[in-house]
Amino acid sequence: MRFSDGFLSEIRDRVPISAVIGQRVTWDRKKTNTQRGDFWACCPFHGEKSPSFHCEDRKGRYHCFGCGVTGDHFRFLTELDGMTFPEAVERIAEMAGVPMPARDAQEEQRERERASLHDVMELATTFFEDCLQTSDGARARAYLRDRGLAQTTQQQFRLGFAPDSRNALKEFLASKGIEKAQMEACGLTVFEDVPVSYDRFRDRIMFPIPDSRGRIIAFGGRAMSAEISAKYLNSPETELFHKGNVLYNFARARKALQKGGAVIAVEGYMDVIALAQAGFENVVAPLGTALTENQLSLLWRMSGEPVLCFDGDKAGLKAAYRAADLALPLVAPGHTARFALLPEGKDPDDLVKAEGPEAFRTVLNAARPLSDLIWMRETSGGVFDTPERRAELEKTLRELTSRIKDESVRYHYQQEMRERVLSFFGNQRGRQQGQGGGKGSYNKGSFNKGGGERGQWNKGGAGAAAGRLAVSDSLTRSAMVKRTAGIMPLREAALVVALVNHPSLIDENFEHVERLDLSHGELKQLHSVLIDAMAHGEANTREAVVAAIERASCAEMWERAVTLARRARQWTAFEDAAIEDARDAFAQTLHLHRSARTLHKELKQAEVALATDPTDENYRHLVEVQAQFHDVQATEALIEGFGVSSGRSGRN
Repeated sequence: MRFSDGFLSEIRDRVPISAVIGQRVTWDRKKTNTQRGDFWACCPFHGEKSPSFHCEDRKGRYHCFGCGVTGDHFRFLTELDGMTFPEAVERIAEMAGVPMPARDAQEEQRERERASLHDVMELATTFFEDCLQTSDGARARAYLRDRGLAQTTQQQFRLGFAPDSRNALKEFLASKGIEKAQMEACGLTVFEDVPVSYDRFRDRIMFPIPDSRGRIIAFGGRAMSAEISAKYLNSPETELFHKGNVLYNFARARKALQKGGAVIAVEGYMDVIALAQAGFENVVAPLGTALTENQLSLLWRMSGEPVLCFDGDKAGLKAAYRAADLALPLVAPGHTARFALLPEGKDPDDLVKAEGPEAFRTVLNAARPLSDLIWMRETSGGVFDTPERRAELEKTLRELTSRIKDESVRYHYQQEMRERVLSFFGNQRGRQQGQGGGKGSYNKGSFNKGGGERGQWNKGGAGAAAGRLAVSDSLTRSAMVKRTAGIMPLREAALVVALVNHPSLIDENFEHVERLDLSHGELKQLHSVLIDAMAHGEANTREAVVAAIERASCAEMWERAVTLARRARQWTAFEDAAIEDARDAFAQTLHLHRSARTLHKELKQAEVALATDPTDENYRHLVEVQAQFHDVQATEALIEGFGVSSGRSGRN
């Protein structure tokens, strides 16, 4: 019995592959990360003592790095248990709670017809590719050359050219025995007030659109003539092609994600192709429309936190807000999105041409979480100088967060928005009280997120309106496209540099290292590379870890961390420090870091409590937490100063 691709995909998506394999193996607790859906075990296909068999729920695949076996849900059951393919399908369907489909002769006939339509689309793709290399395609080749696309890139994406003719493709397909009805079913020919069909695409650069299996299902065409009203023209909806269910470059991007990272969604074909040429292969694009719910589901099938990248103008910000509204009700543990805006007036193609791949990587590193985007939209350009306006903001945020379907995520969003509101308006109340002096005059925003002191006794009334006037749209865009990731904290850099230079510390402190709470974006990326290298058995030596960092395109981040640690004379973090010294210093630094992060959270809660209920008890608690925070900072300074004054720093 033949099963439709849709049925097989549905039951695969409903059942994590770890649930299938977990019935036959015992997961290794040390290397497995259940939260990320990343599982390790001793291979059931060959005898081994250390786990080299890996499966990942996100990809629905398994692979053994020892014997090389690889496959999906069905292959695991057919190869290990000796089931037939229909038996394996039945087992997965039962686990998914989905009934087996009845044999449908009509559906099987449609499957055969769809297969023949794929053949037609492949012939059309080849025709367009050949036409690009003829004299008729000279202008198209010049255009692509001017856009900076190399010949190899054009071939990888199978770019082509549709001649300025009403019948060129139609006659070619007819010569191959393709029937008129098949051409029409593929959307390659069209009727328009005339009894004879003609080619839909004429005088256009052609972008073949593959499905998730790499088969061509549609085309996008860019007009070569300015006189043509539609600059871009897509294939119509067909048996093969449903625009809202497809992402351009999906198959290639999914394959590229096996190297790690998150999928990136941009706005158009040329952006995808230009970024791929610049080394960003994990990029997709919707097909000329706003992102749809089905397309968002496709993104989440590839990575739990895709980066949605938009142009940095008003239209781009508007598109980002639309995507945020789409994603907000659907977010769940492990399923969210980050948002990146490009510098105003530039698309990804322009940016990598003008400033190189690193400029685009900087934009990605500055991507903001969904909660930030929601907050910025609701507060940008607003003036909240009356109780009614402040109450309206709170009501709007409550209504937005109430749309989230997942109960746990909804709770945390509501809690975060409450804290933001309290901080936003609490600062204002602190300033107003400060004009009267006394204990109540303390500005409750005593510390910023990095733990540095910024609040002080307020001796005047300057800035009394601050906190009520939100940032403008232009400042919002500026904040989202800023080209820096903030100052790299020394303590965090020292931890990461020590782990890279002394990989044995990762294994010795794995639970703490895995949950290491870092505030800086670049250090977070390096930390992720470290954990991945450990999971894949590539963290045995310093050289192996550095090689993993270079493969992940994080070499420049690593150099920045090294430079900071070296300038601060953190000699125990470097490779020539004895492991005993490195171990002691790492343990002390880790303790200080964890203490500071915990105290920072307590401090934030104390500030909120004081803003909500300004009692003497809450005030005393805030002062106590502040004192503990200062003690940690003083201890850290003492330890760092000892390393310098002892002269041992010269060893690095």
